[in-house]
Amino acid sequence: MAAPKRGRSASAQSKPGRSLALILIAIAALTGGMFASGNTTPRLGIDLAGGTSITLKAKADQGSAINQANMNTAVEIMNRRVNGLGVSEAEVQTQGKDHIIVNIPKGTNSKEAQQQVGTTAKLYFRPVLTSEPSGAAASPSPSSSASPSGSGSPSPSSSASSKEKASSPSSASPTATATSQGRAVTDGLKADATPSSSASAKSSASPSPSASSSAPSSAADKTAARLQAQYTALDCTKAADRAKAGTSAKPGESTVACGQIRKVWYKYLLGPAAVDGTDVKKAQAVFGTQNTVGWQVQMTFTGGGSKKFADITGQLAKNQGVQKEFAIVLDGDVVSSPNVDQAITGGQAEISGSFTQQEAQSLANMLSYGALPLSFKEDTVTTVTAALGGEQLHAGLLAGAIGLALVVIYLVIYYRGLSLVAMASLLVSAILTYVIMSLLGPAINFALNLPAVCGAIVAIGITADSFIVYFERIRDEIREGRTLRPAVERAWPRARRTVLVSDFVSFLAAAVLFIVTVGKVQGFAFTLGLTTVLDVVVVFFFTKPLMTLLARRRFFANGHKWSGLDPKSLGAKPPLRRTRRPAGPAAGSVDPKEA
Repeated sequence: MAAPKRGRSASAQSKPGRSLALILIAIAALTGGMFASGNTTPRLGIDLAGGTSITLKAKADQGSAINQANMNTAVEIMNRRVNGLGVSEAEVQTQGKDHIIVNIPKGTNSKEAQQQVGTTAKLYFRPVLTSEPSGAAASPSPSSSASPSGSGSPSPSSSASSKEKASSPSSASPTATATSQGRAVTDGLKADATPSSSASAKSSASPSPSASSSAPSSAADKTAARLQAQYTALDCTKAADRAKAGTSAKPGESTVACGQIRKVWYKYLLGPAAVDGTDVKKAQAVFGTQNTVGWQVQMTFTGGGSKKFADITGQLAKNQGVQKEFAIVLDGDVVSSPNVDQAITGGQAEISGSFTQQEAQSLANMLSYGALPLSFKEDTVTTVTAALGGEQLHAGLLAGAIGLALVVIYLVIYYRGLSLVAMASLLVSAILTYVIMSLLGPAINFALNLPAVCGAIVAIGITADSFIVYFERIRDEIREGRTLRPAVERAWPRARRTVLVSDFVSFLAAAVLFIVTVGKVQGFAFTLGLTTVLDVVVVFFFTKPLMTLLARRRFFANGHKWSGLDPKSLGAKPPLRRTRRPAGPAAGSVDPKEA
């Protein structure tokens, strides 16, 4: 009789070391990446690190639509706001289609942060009274300072030639950029753009408000002195100064502000807002090929905005030097300060300069957002102290340790030697979970919060359940009278199907929970889904190959009483034997009894 054929299954069974080597290499690579990146611990969420968590819900108004582009722009602006408070680890991210989560770590005033992120971004066009490089980049001469009335002369470093230009798209040719000249304020701007007035502009080494030819009122004199003191003391290279600049100014008042141009910080003294951001109907970044080659931002104003913009640009075109500029101010920061060489009418304008595509698109987005802002209402505001978060984490870890200990005790008592396989598999799963969580922190801003810890604890039971299903299938095969090696292989297809169905249901529940929930509950869903996927990986690439190798060892193969696979204790049947049936009478023969 020919020997039975041994197919691919037998060949695969003889090389379980490949699967073990593969998962061990993956663990080594992920661990090496974790240490190489410097992120050796998972990023802690706001409830563990302490701080303030604010959930905002967007609502459509003023013709604006809640879409991904508007939500991303809102996140960018809110991120600038929160970081302007001096917070280095603040997180602003979208959740779902209409929610934004703002997590502000400890050390920040929660009320101030709530006000910063809960209000809609404000965009204004303000005339520039004077500006100069700030901090280490500045080299001003005594005459470079200017009072709010505009007296004084600019420093060479504040030449308008380094800024963008604003012009009408219908211009026949590019306009020339103005050079640095005396900083006089025109009669039209003096009445409403400066806190004090002067009959004539003249250069003066002393920028005091008293330099004007007409005596200002006491209130205007105090306002001018206060603004001059703010402007002189302002150092835009410092984040704290930038956060405070112009925070209390109203749209109809002059103010100070900061802006960055070609990686150099400038400080500005600005007049009252002449055009509001809501007067911009549309803004887009385009690549110019006719009058001005390069990236530029085209703006379209509303009916009322067109008149306002024409009036202010007509006044600015009459000025000299830096006072030919208007500043685009978003949340107190100057994002652009183009020159104006002529009155811009027709309701359209373009800002040109040495823009990159990203810079032009960013400016266009900010202008558009100012024109069509999204309103937000607070859904929840949670303040957690670091001590409370640490206590909760300690309690969560204690609960996880107790649960893990109970699982291990059960495995040792009931499965004996097989418990080593289960504990080794749990260890591999824990290592993979920890390393991946550490890497996901900087990669996708994943933060380990208390619900995520709960998800990891629940995953212990899910992972142990997969091992138990496989072990019980092997025991069933042994009870049928089979030896361990064939029992391991015959039990695997049935156990694999059960494990996949069970894990699929768990993953589906985690996915649905992640989609329909907002905020911290998503941490639970994400961790549950991650550990469910890792359970499949560990069972397929570690538990099954390890069982195949152990089935070749005498301790397990001979059914030692401490192996957990003793045939006698399992109530195994005697080995199956094939018996021959007696041959029946030949055809045509007669039974002797009948004869």
